[in-house]
Amino acid sequence: MYTLGLDTAHLFLTIVLMDQDKVVDYYMQPCLKKQSESMIVEVDNLLKKHNLTVNDITKLVITSGPGSYTGVRIAMTFAKVLGSICNKEVYTLSTLQLYAGKKECMVLLDARANRCYFAKYKDGQPIIKDCIKTNDEIREMLDSDCIIKGDLHLFNREDNYQDIVNNFIDLKDQWVKVDNIDLLTPVYLKSNQEYLNK
Repeated sequence: MYTLGLDTAHLFLTIVLMDQDKVVDYYMQPCLKKQSESMIVEVDNLLKKHNLTVNDITKLVITSGPGSYTGVRIAMTFAKVLGSICNKEVYTLSTLQLYAGKKECMVLLDARANRCYFAKYKDGQPIIKDCIKTNDEIREMLDSDCIIKGDLHLFNREDNYQDIVNNFIDLKDQWVKVDNIDLLTPVYLKSNQEYLNK
């Protein structure tokens, strides 16, 4: 009863192999704009390391965005193929939700053009739903006592990407099952035209 967690929506290629309620192994490396070249290879490597094949995977949980226009689609396409052809169960999490985990924290990820994808979560639930804020709007919130995760280098602070791997398990009660794999679509928060203009 193995589950594969995948996040390709942002800076990292994150692949997490789970068995019931524990992380068996994982691969997580910065791989911006190269996730599509590495993902299949690293999934295969991780499975082989544990003498498993894709047939041993019963579920996949992926981040559905927001994030990189292309990045979000990499894990999603992989999950859609396995979901439709191999009848694997597919679940989704928000990218920002995965980064927050169960902590009470703000999460911000670079959305380019002096904007960030932004949310505030507590116990896996949104206090401020996933949205886009300008960097100036976010700068006004940075002095709060709240934990902040994500691309803090945008504000001359140290980036914080802690616990992403374990958050897949911690958020198991928040996984959203995809009932119709053909209707699974990324969450971008920006229009396609805005992406094309970047």
